[in-house]
Amino acid sequence: METPAAPHSLCTCFRLRKLARQVTQRYDRELALAGLNLNQYSILRRASRTPQTVSALAREIGMDRTTLSRDLKPLVTAGWIELASSDTDARQRLVQVKPAGKRVLERAQPLWRKAQDDIDARLGTTGVNALHTHLDRAMARLDAE
Repeated sequence: METPAAPHSLCTCFRLRKLARQVTQRYDRELALAGLNLNQYSILRRASRTPQTVSALAREIGMDRTTLSRDLKPLVTAGWIELASSDTDARQRLVQVKPAGKRVLERAQPLWRKAQDDIDARLGTTGVNALHTHLDRAMARLDAE
């Protein structure tokens, strides 16, 4: 006798979090070969563009400042980033990617690309474009509060 399928959740948050976990797991599998997870890769990638404050980086990533501060600690310990005092405000900490962090990013980039290409292939160009459009629109509407 077959077990009936679980009913679909009507909860938007549940669906988004489940999709996010599925996508994250794909990236994490690939990035593990460079010693990173997706969150670490994202932080390094964005911080490598230009040194910026923890608060500015948290806003860019869409993360709480205290959560980002906690997530930065292993990157500091690994020698991939440093937190320096700001020239304009000593209370502000600048996130700067060190040469070792740039090297790990170089190793990770093709691994990230492989995961991205796999997701794109599974969803198809039309699916990816539709998903991005819906997500961007939803983020803009929810951010407008």
